[in-house]
Amino acid sequence: MTRKLLGTLIGAGFLLVIIGSSLGVVLYKSFFETPTYYYIPQETLPTTFSKYTEPTPSTASVQKESQVSAIPDFIQASDQARPAVVHIKSRFEARRSNRNSEFFSNPFRDFFDEDMEIPHEMASGSGVLISPDGYIATNNHVIEEADEVSVILFDNRTFTAKVIGTDVSTDLALLKIDGKDLPHLPFGDSDEVQVGQWVLAVGNPMDLKSTVTAGIVSAKGRNINLLRADSEYAIESFIQTDAAVNKGNSGGALVDLTGRLIGINTAIASRTGYYAGYSFAIPSTIARKVMEDLLSFGEVRRGFLGVSIQAVNAELASARGLHTLKGAYVSMVNPTLGAAEAGIQEGDVIISVNDQEVNSSSELQEQVSRYRPGDQIRIRVFRGKAEKNFNVRLKPITGAIRQTTQANPEIDDREEYEFKGSQFRLLTGDELEKFEVESGVFVKQAGDKMSRGGIQEGFVITEVDGRKIRSIADLERSLQNSGDFVTIKGLYNKGMIASYSFSW
Repeated sequence: MTRKLLGTLIGAGFLLVIIGSSLGVVLYKSFFETPTYYYIPQETLPTTFSKYTEPTPSTASVQKESQVSAIPDFIQASDQARPAVVHIKSRFEARRSNRNSEFFSNPFRDFFDEDMEIPHEMASGSGVLISPDGYIATNNHVIEEADEVSVILFDNRTFTAKVIGTDVSTDLALLKIDGKDLPHLPFGDSDEVQVGQWVLAVGNPMDLKSTVTAGIVSAKGRNINLLRADSEYAIESFIQTDAAVNKGNSGGALVDLTGRLIGINTAIASRTGYYAGYSFAIPSTIARKVMEDLLSFGEVRRGFLGVSIQAVNAELASARGLHTLKGAYVSMVNPTLGAAEAGIQEGDVIISVNDQEVNSSSELQEQVSRYRPGDQIRIRVFRGKAEKNFNVRLKPITGAIRQTTQANPEIDDREEYEFKGSQFRLLTGDELEKFEVESGVFVKQAGDKMSRGGIQEGFVITEVDGRKIRSIADLERSLQNSGDFVTIKGLYNKGMIASYSFSW
């Protein structure tokens, strides 16, 4: 091997060593050293996207966030409400067979506690002290026809109460005990109550003294047709809550978190008579006016518009060509009362009272119930697509007006009717004799709702929510106004009377 060739091989080997070392360094850095990443933007970003620029939250959003994150405190409201809620014991010498049979037929009405073991009947409910000198608000059905009413205070003192007055239309009663400087609850404004807000129910369920339960307002303006069987002019616009209530809570307080009285607990929705998730309270705006009337006059003085109304829904809007799905539809106007004198007509849809929005027939009843005969109220209606305003002077319902109304029934010669999948027809003369009834409507076909409620084809409807059914118009009005819950009475054969209560 020549010296020149040997030098060439050594040089080539040295070059390979250098190349291999360099390649090893590169491979090591690629696999074992921590990489460094660089962000290269494709375009200039707006300054609002910069991590150094954060929007300033608004005061409203901060308050809302704090309200959501805060745990509600029920202690203050409980401390204020419990001493003002009393235990009521009503004593009856004799059983009221007719009243009780009707009472227990309605699952909503089974709401105050009774002892069936003793010779005389005892009813146990609740009441709310509304003044320092001993005036108490409660439900009429807690003390109705009682021979003696006892009131047990939070501090265990017992008084005999005097019944100042009652109102069947709202199921309210005013009692009085002799006392001074008594704990009492201030009335709140139930108009300000909102769906979703926390509320407390305070009462004496099942003889458990001074019980507080919490829930939220789940709905307002509920019409459950609880009172219709007792009064032709019943007013129902209940506050619905999911606060747990049971027998004995009836007449107790529904309060907000400041301890203000916003309702009188009155009913539960139940098939068993015990709490099943829904309870209903009379709004404080209704209760306060009733208490004032009973104290001032010994009776409730209520002004009437003079209209028959129906709840507006998609079915009615389509049938009548209405341009709204809210409000109260005027199906008939009494010519002797204020609505007719002011110019309100059949077919109008009432949407507000004194600028207070009305979304349903029950809300209209609630608003009007606050006023007395002689008061003037502003009524806004939809007539077609146009809005119109009327000033209506409310009048009392007198015997003469009732006779006029009954003597001039709405003319309706329809013989058949369909409602929510069920079909109905008037009874023939032969059928009236067969069933031995003066009037009624025959169920030709029972839809899903009625079938699930227990009513089958061939049933003769004689009453809906306590109202006599004499025509298709009667049935239409009663079913349209039945709200979320209905009680239908009638018979299948002569003497086989039946009653069904169910949700639509």
